Amino acid sequence: MAKASNLSLRKARVRAKVCGSGDRPRLSVVVSNIHVSAQIIDDEKGKTLVAATTVGMKEAKGKTLSEKAAIIGATIGKAAKKAKISKVVFDRNGRAYAGRLSALADAARKEGLEF
Repeated sequence: MAKASNLSLRKARVRAKVCGSGDRPRLSVVVSNIHVSAQIIDDEKGKTLVAATTVGMKEAKGKTLSEKAAIIGATIGKAAKKAKISKVVFDRNGRAYAGRLSALADAARKEGLEF
């Protein structure tokens, strides 16, 4: 039997405690080696309300991942404002809250998201 990685254990621990609802959906962030993605999800309905990613985004080309994360944070903040979402629960997917995640969160907060 394969042993679970530390990241998957932390991810499961965070997801056990963080759940989005209709009035306070979940902001889920995924950072890969190349791209950054964020989604605002209503877990009660099982629907993605707002999403943003650097895949195919022209203004994110040639930038560092921290800069890409800040762009996605601002984009998701603006899209959430259009969808009339002001408060979210932050799901960091088992990653440490530093660097790229911190840049994304700060950019989203500047656009008016509360978490």
